Amino acid sequence: MRSTRSRRAALRAGASLATALPLLAGALTLGAPTAQAAPHPGRDALRGTRPAWATAQADRGAAADSSSLSLRVYLAGRDADGLAAYAKAVSDPSSASYGRYLSAAQARARFGATPAQVSAVKSWLEGAGLRITGTTRRYVTVTGEVAAAEGAFGTQLHNYRKDGHTYRAPTTTASAPATLNGAVLTVTGLDTAPHRATHDDQLPPPGAVFRNAGPFSSYYGSNIASTLPDAYGKKIPYAVKGYTGRQLRAAYGAGRYTGKGVRVAITDAYASPTIAADAAAYAGRHGDAPYAAGQLRQVLPKNYTHTDDCQASGWYGEETLDVEAVHAVAPDARITYVGASSCQDDDLLDALGTIVDGHLADIVSNSWGDIEAHQTPDLAAAYDQVFQLGAVEGIGFYFSSGDNGDEVANTGTKQVDTPANSAWVTAVGGTSLAVGRNDTYLWETGWGTLKATLADDGGSWAGFPGAFTSGAGGGTSRTVAEPFYQRGVVPHALATANSAAGNRVVPDIAAIADPNTGFLVGQTQSFPDGSQRYSEYRIGGTSLAAPVIAAVQSLAQQARGGRPLGFANPAIYARYGTKAYHDVTDTPLGAGTGLAVARVDYANTYDASEGMTTSVRTLGRDSSLTAVHGYDDVTGVGSPARGYVESYVR
Repeated sequence: MRSTRSRRAALRAGASLATALPLLAGALTLGAPTAQAAPHPGRDALRGTRPAWATAQADRGAAADSSSLSLRVYLAGRDADGLAAYAKAVSDPSSASYGRYLSAAQARARFGATPAQVSAVKSWLEGAGLRITGTTRRYVTVTGEVAAAEGAFGTQLHNYRKDGHTYRAPTTTASAPATLNGAVLTVTGLDTAPHRATHDDQLPPPGAVFRNAGPFSSYYGSNIASTLPDAYGKKIPYAVKGYTGRQLRAAYGAGRYTGKGVRVAITDAYASPTIAADAAAYAGRHGDAPYAAGQLRQVLPKNYTHTDDCQASGWYGEETLDVEAVHAVAPDARITYVGASSCQDDDLLDALGTIVDGHLADIVSNSWGDIEAHQTPDLAAAYDQVFQLGAVEGIGFYFSSGDNGDEVANTGTKQVDTPANSAWVTAVGGTSLAVGRNDTYLWETGWGTLKATLADDGGSWAGFPGAFTSGAGGGTSRTVAEPFYQRGVVPHALATANSAAGNRVVPDIAAIADPNTGFLVGQTQSFPDGSQRYSEYRIGGTSLAAPVIAAVQSLAQQARGGRPLGFANPAIYARYGTKAYHDVTDTPLGAGTGLAVARVDYANTYDASEGMTTSVRTLGRDSSLTAVHGYDDVTGVGSPARGYVESYVR
């Protein structure tokens, strides 16, 4: 939505590219670990720094005093409470401060750490025997030995067994001297359990070619599988070859808007070395506007790390999907890809921080995440701080909600994904989309897929309707309080599913995600003969939904006269129940009417040499989650309808 503190992104590595491509408030917070009384006098606790898995039963003894570690000490800034309050005020359409955004320089001056705070934190760390290795506007990095870190943070570091492995963690909550007056937000690196992020889509393996077999439908229902068995009492269509920008723009009411003058950023890890050529080829083949000079550019780190752990080359396809989807729906929007140096939390935070520090875009699409069980309050606070700083500048962050439904099949536990669970981001859920003849919007269901294969006799579907394979992530958070904008919209039973006080429910809005009604992308891939060449395939996942919604938001910003939408959730929920949304349900054709498509796939993913597989994919069956009339935990308030973009016109 996964030691070092890695968490969110396990996607695909990349050779560095030039910076510019030639083509061409309060209740919103997770419970940030602000300073509070610590067990020892004269110390402020850094809440959330002792992980829940560091139990007495798992304790394997003290870590060696001389063991080395690397830490990142995040700075709280001069007014953390004021930051959250202002971020809420400028984002709430009912507030007198709505839309009164600050520049990046103004935000730093008002909420950033003061030179005196930075100096005091550095002096404390150096005095404890740790070595300063870097300083930014948001954090100080240090290295040193375990003994020095224990002295600095007022805790002991022990080794613990977790999931068959041994990791280091504090025995008690870390703390900082009260004399720092709350200058420290949190510290990461004291525990070493992996929290590696993953992308949320259905991409092919890194490097190896992936191609779809036929037959296909060119639009939903155009090619009926007349020789295959019935499903739900009728013949069913073959899956679409993959929708294009023209079809998605029509489905989501783009009208005459193109995103002109709007800046969209995309974050992932690493970078595709062929993105410029691939994006240009795709646009040319499918009638998208050609890229203008400088319209697509990359901002990349000097070095990449953890390329093996993160399966770095696997992120190429994610970047390709995100870029091509945004351009297909918003062909005139300027796109800046900001690559992280790895899939680890600190590096992904750096990518997000780069956007905020330079205000590189007003809309940020993020197709990566992890399960909430891997969330820790210390890192949640660091993420929320970046999201809040973005909000006061008028920057909105959009995160895919996940591809494993309620996560029970994937993890054994019902839970949501993170950072989509943050109350400061827009969580994007997924749908199955039917676009008919002449680009007509037919219907959507909540994305959830069951799969059954063709029986050996060819006369029936074995085990129909089959097992759950994937679906849009959603549900109720266990850690994030119910935000103000969801009250009165999200059903009480959903909000209070995990606590009587109420929690954040995911997602907020939705768009196309089902790979069986997916989007066509073009990417350079490696073929069995050793060649590398451009090829196209259909793809889905909420990794598609997130950039599609980001692109629609760029259309809305253009309709608003170019004024940024900022953190959009209050405005999104303010439109709930209007014609701005398709009210997506699992039964768009009526109760008892099942929906399914037929698929024929290459057994080896690229050609017929090893045979073909034929299956039926039932739509609208997302694990325990259901899309119903009104708000639901599969599609949120729904998907953008023809009136959505126009609703921002003033």
